[in-house]
Amino acid sequence: MEHDALIAATLIDIEAELRGIGHWDRVSPPVEALRSEQPFAVDTLRFNQWLQFIFIPRIRFLIEQEEALPGACSITPMAEEFYRGQRLPVGGLLDALARIDALLSGDG
Repeated sequence: MEHDALIAATLIDIEAELRGIGHWDRVSPPVEALRSEQPFAVDTLRFNQWLQFIFIPRIRFLIEQEEALPGACSITPMAEEFYRGQRLPVGGLLDALARIDALLSGDG
């Protein structure tokens, strides 16, 4: 499978995992919250919201526009920290995020 297609498929997996654990919001946060300049928008969004409303749409846009994708990615450690101590079945989500990290970092 083509590299961009693998990334797109992994984004679908991430969305499915977020939905499966009930961390896919029906309503978008306020526009101001999406304008954060902090890594992972930690000052305005929960991590799952950052994935849903910033990361996934941005990567999909870059693929659709055939633009350069980020050359390095390290989302999994943030996810591990965010979900630490929560009693949610996040193994599939962490696996999908590790795949996206590898694909965007050139290791996948």
